[in-house]
Amino acid sequence: MSPEDVARLIRAGLPGAQVQVVSDDHTHFSARVVAREFVQLKPLARHQLVYRALGERMGREIHALSIEALTPEESGQR
Repeated sequence: MSPEDVARLIRAGLPGAQVQVVSDDHTHFSARVVAREFVQLKPLARHQLVYRALGERMGREIHALSIEALTPEESGQR
C-alpha cells in the first residue's frame, strides 16, 4: 500500500481533511491529518476517527501508523 493510498482512504473518511502520509517501506506510515472534525476531541478520539477511515487495512496492509491529528487552528491554519 502506498502513502497516497493511505492518504486517499483517510480523506474519504474525513472529507475536507488535509492529509500528508509518508512511508519508507509501504507498511509503516506516518500521517499528519488536519480536520475540523477534531475540534473538541481528545487525542484518542481523533486517532479513532483516522483508524475508522482505514478500516480493516489496519493490521493488514498497514502494520503501523503514527498519527499527528490537529484541528485547523492547532496547525496554524484558519
